[in-house]
Amino acid sequence: MVTQILEQVFRGERARVLATLVAQCRDLDLAEEALQDACVRALEHWPSTGVPDNPAAWLTAVARRRLIDIIRRRQRSPVFNSADLEMTSPDHADESMADEAGISDHRLQLIFTCCHPALSAEAQVALALRILCGLTTREIARAFLESETATAQRIVRAKRKIQGAGIPFEIPPVAELPERISGVLATIYLVFNEGYSSTEVDSWLRPGLSGEAIRLGRLVTDVLPADPEAEGLLALMLLHDARRESRIGSNGEFVPLEEQDRSKWFRPQIDEGLTRLHAAFTRQRPGPYQLQAAIAALHASAPTAAETDWPQIATLYRSLLEISPTPIVELNAAVALAMAVSIDDGLKWLDRIAQVSPLPNYHLFFAARADLLRRAGRWDEALTAYDQAVAVVKQPVERQYLERRRNEVRRAQ
Repeated sequence: MVTQILEQVFRGERARVLATLVAQCRDLDLAEEALQDACVRALEHWPSTGVPDNPAAWLTAVARRRLIDIIRRRQRSPVFNSADLEMTSPDHADESMADEAGISDHRLQLIFTCCHPALSAEAQVALALRILCGLTTREIARAFLESETATAQRIVRAKRKIQGAGIPFEIPPVAELPERISGVLATIYLVFNEGYSSTEVDSWLRPGLSGEAIRLGRLVTDVLPADPEAEGLLALMLLHDARRESRIGSNGEFVPLEEQDRSKWFRPQIDEGLTRLHAAFTRQRPGPYQLQAAIAALHASAPTAAETDWPQIATLYRSLLEISPTPIVELNAAVALAMAVSIDDGLKWLDRIAQVSPLPNYHLFFAARADLLRRAGRWDEALTAYDQAVAVVKQPVERQYLERRRNEVRRAQ
């Protein structure tokens, strides 16, 4: 029981606690070490003393004391170069970290640190997944389709770059924000997606992470109120998150969009998302997050699945593909074409994708192709595609759904 509670707290509060610690010691490795030690102490003490009323505050306090011990020991050691090693008090950290806009949120500062332009895009993503989402090296390696060793080295190099280059733990001056914002928005969306469709083997939804991403998205719109993409990302997250309660059935199974109970959708959040999307579009600088939010808005506004405006969605995906020509966008554009025009047209597009992109090794490619073949009544081909999807899918909830569809196809043969 204590282990489960600690795991929930660690997953839900990791970013906040870690950001607080980094604000005080300016060292990611030290902060992670102190937090890990605090978790060990919790496992030792909570079974006998009981879980504290505020577990996150307990972990923060214990980790901070551990930080002080580590820093004092290193300052006395001739092995470490500890000239710049110090511990900032919590109050001083709060004051010194305030940016020009008056935002002193440690988590947002940590995101800007992870997304510093001195780091490569791949390093930014890996570090964000590790520090902000708490993913293991194995899980990140799977996302990068590389070995755990390669991923571990990528993360270590990124941390050393931050430390060695003296990258500040702060929200940069307003004048520097435009060149940094794209990486920050991408990182926040990564955090949201990990909460919305988790890569964890024991969970599908992690509301704490998606809620944290939305909170950070609101902060970014406060820092850059005139940025349409920041507004578009917030709208996108709000519209997706509004459907969260309908995505999992009573037995924990995945429920696809067309089968969801739309009465469970959180309408106030949808309304806010639509309002923010409208505000973003009035600035007449459309970008990928705004276009994705527009697609989500069409789904959220359809009274029933049958009334979804697929022709408009297909048009939006075409526009998105022009400015963001990624394999995933092309996959979704092909599916939208199938729903808007004809299944055959969509399948032909998927066949073209299979010849030139790495997506055929991606379970959602097989799942999309299987679904279109199922809709077309091409049972033998659909069964083969479902077999391929099940063979490569990692998430148990997704696997269960694909197996259910595969069984339906077998019965229909």
